[in-house]
Amino acid sequence: MRSAKVTYRLVIFLIALIFGIGFSAPSFLQTDGGSKINLGLDLQGGLYMLLGVETQEAIHSKVKSVASGINYYAGKEDILIDNFKIKEEHVSFELLDNDDQNKIDGMLKEIEGLNVQKEGLKYTIRLTETEQSHTIEYAINQAVETIRNRLDQFGLAEPTVARQGKENILVELPGVKTQADEQRARELIAKAAHLQLMALDEKRQLQANTLSAAEAESYGVIVYPDVKSDQMKYTVKNIPVLDGSMLTDARVAFDQRTNAPIINFTLNAEGARIFGDFTGANVGKRLAIVLDGRVYSAPVINERIGGGSGQISGGFSVEEAHDLAIALRSGALLAPVKMLEKRSIGPSLGADSINQSMMALAGAGVLVVLFMIAYYGFAGILANLALVANILILVAVMAMFGATLTLPGMAGIVLTVGMAVDANVIINERIREFLRDGQGIALSVRKGYENAMSAIVDANLTSIITSVVLYAYGTGPVKGFAVTMSIGIAASMLTAILGTRGMFDTIMDKIEKSGNTKIWFGYKRG
Repeated sequence: MRSAKVTYRLVIFLIALIFGIGFSAPSFLQTDGGSKINLGLDLQGGLYMLLGVETQEAIHSKVKSVASGINYYAGKEDILIDNFKIKEEHVSFELLDNDDQNKIDGMLKEIEGLNVQKEGLKYTIRLTETEQSHTIEYAINQAVETIRNRLDQFGLAEPTVARQGKENILVELPGVKTQADEQRARELIAKAAHLQLMALDEKRQLQANTLSAAEAESYGVIVYPDVKSDQMKYTVKNIPVLDGSMLTDARVAFDQRTNAPIINFTLNAEGARIFGDFTGANVGKRLAIVLDGRVYSAPVINERIGGGSGQISGGFSVEEAHDLAIALRSGALLAPVKMLEKRSIGPSLGADSINQSMMALAGAGVLVVLFMIAYYGFAGILANLALVANILILVAVMAMFGATLTLPGMAGIVLTVGMAVDANVIINERIREFLRDGQGIALSVRKGYENAMSAIVDANLTSIITSVVLYAYGTGPVKGFAVTMSIGIAASMLTAILGTRGMFDTIMDKIEKSGNTKIWFGYKRG
């Protein structure tokens, strides 16, 4: 009795099949462990938001940053300036000593994108139009990246964050179903997390509750409320010592005395130097820690603080401290975002879509399986085995990479299944042609695969190119469709060509010994 011949093709196919079974099982069985496919917004419900970026605020922030740099340089070089003011779109000040002109002019020349106007010793500084355009563009792109980083750290699977139009951002959060989760996600996205360390103006502090906005501006101060009470206010100098752009890390910790959650932050080298210089020169004065326009604390500086680290305390809950640390770590929004449109998509729509798609897939699958067996006999059974393996491998790869399955993605699976069946139809028809020409069974099988190969490769190659283009230029579900198609085509090449050929090779001796082409290929030789 001749034994079956196990070929390398069959070995590769079996390894791929075992991989497919192992890694697809958690997705099919919905077990707690293992990697699973994430369902998209259209399948499991969630939150859809369209955000608008307030780009003019980005220009204002940039102007404040320029002012902060000028103020630090003037202090460092002992340059005396007066009447230092910040408007929304410009900075103005006056030099008190004519000899300092060269120093300040040299410093301003090193900053790109400034339009400097001088009248004697009076300076008015604006951003150039080009710099304003760059600032707006940067603010929108930075908002997209910042929101994406925050949501990734928040633990949401596969959130969609993409720029839409000129100044809008599309956010889709699959799996956000409760009001509490929705509120928390919205607050995390919209939180500006704009940290500033600002010197307290002790002379005006007693007037904090009575100063009007115009009076505060004329004194060069800003009045900010305390984080816990709007009745408690602070007057801080309008030029920040430094801001959150110099922050490199923020972590939740616990106060050793009260055991309350606090946030420890770390500054970069430049921030640490500025922080150290400022605290060293202002011992005995107070420094306000301002976050999004509210003062969290205003401790007295007892000594120079080196090392570039600080602390924010504000009566946080653990959850609030965690979310704030995420917002600070992922960076402040250069410009605030506002909600333009919000929709909560219920899971019932997704469940209906899944049920209908699964019914369509199962119905089409059963018909395909029956047709292949009835028309191609045992070769049809092998094609069906390859088809099942194809689906398992596709699901396994998607699960392994944590891909998101959307409704278009399910369409991609159905389309891939169709292409996999089509490949085996082409192969079996070629085999039949050689059998009709009177070729031997083994030779017909070999030539059938060789002749069918070019047609299958051409069809799959063009489909992969289409998928790459869709992935490059598409967004959200379109990308999901492209990914599903690409993985499915690669799996199809492995199972429909390599797998079925390996199975034929293994049982070829038995097929030749039988000689019954009707049973094996659904074709009866005359």
